[in-house]
Amino acid sequence: MNILSQKNSILLNFLAEIRDESIQKDRMRFRKNIYRIGEIMAYEISQSMSFKNTKVKTVLGEKETSVLRNQPVIVSIMRAGLPLHEGFLDFFDQADNAFIGAYRGTRDEEDHFDIEMDYITSPDLRGRELIICDPMLATGKSLEIAYHALLRFGIPSKTHFATVIASKKGADFVSNRMPECKLWIADLDLDLNDKSYIVPGLGDAGDLAFGLKN
Repeated sequence: MNILSQKNSILLNFLAEIRDESIQKDRMRFRKNIYRIGEIMAYEISQSMSFKNTKVKTVLGEKETSVLRNQPVIVSIMRAGLPLHEGFLDFFDQADNAFIGAYRGTRDEEDHFDIEMDYITSPDLRGRELIICDPMLATGKSLEIAYHALLRFGIPSKTHFATVIASKKGADFVSNRMPECKLWIADLDLDLNDKSYIVPGLGDAGDLAFGLKN
């Protein structure tokens, strides 16, 4: 589990703004801050990836350097994951992409939600490095469902879960249920309320980015 807020960086400014209820009223700014957090997370994840040696020819000679060995597949859990996904694409600009439509379904007697998934598209994932973007990791159940649904397209060589804000319960759930995957968290909150929303969290990331839904 990698928690990026544990060290000081400009990331903390963006996290503070997406949580601030007065700044949240500006949808464009909210989306932009999630986008910028995606860029920072992409940079951090890139440091764990495989690189290869190469030579670049300049107008004055050659330079020995290293470049990313293979581009990853970036997955967005819609709709909330789209701004985060775009931030990753800004850095992994030749990546392939996959998309999953998932949402909270009916609520049971104990006020828990089922996770419904009605759309998935993906390239062949066999031997690929996979990055799944979901800005909020509450219980971890939707991430588990999405991950196992993607495996029908092949077994990745490595999988990264990238989330902006996670609850401790959700982070522990993902770490215990899918230990083969690397978890990257911009910031960690300790609590969930009785409706499985992260506290203090920031509210509904999808609504803040794109407006209320029926």
